[in-house]
Amino acid sequence: MTMNDTRPAAPVPTEVGEGLKAAFRQHPAGVAIITAASPAGPVGLTASSVASVAVDPAAIVFSVTRATGSAGAILAADGFVVHLVDDEHSALAQNFAVSGSERFTPEQGWRTLPTGEPYLPEARVALRCRPIQSVPVGSSTVVIAEVLEVRHGRPGRPLVYVDRRFHALPPGGEH
Repeated sequence: MTMNDTRPAAPVPTEVGEGLKAAFRQHPAGVAIITAASPAGPVGLTASSVASVAVDPAAIVFSVTRATGSAGAILAADGFVVHLVDDEHSALAQNFAVSGSERFTPEQGWRTLPTGEPYLPEARVALRCRPIQSVPVGSSTVVIAEVLEVRHGRPGRPLVYVDRRFHALPPGGEH
């Protein structure tokens, strides 16, 4: 840096991380429930980091913040299902966001696919996937997955996560 350089000094990483969290707290993200079969039984978590990556091959990406519990089981699985959920599933999304909450009960409507993964037929869309690549980034892992099958359920009011809460949007086509 020269004497004439007026660029601010690089911020301390914790300040950048807190700034990033604050920025994305106000950036709406779609809500998904990711499920897999594990040797200990079905596992799942709520994610707001799911995004489409490519159409050929059909691929998505998401991240998890640790490699233990449900996240670790999903990272270890040969396949998983990414459920894009609507407002009617906000309580279920909350259950899957909190460790120790009741999951995979008959009242919640879960079934098992022939391939073994837990499946929620009522989800707007369920994407059966297989991991292609996992990339560790700090305390998170980014997963790139090939979409093997797309199952359409019932359309509803899209669910987004913003400011640490779930919110419903109007159904597609309404303004």
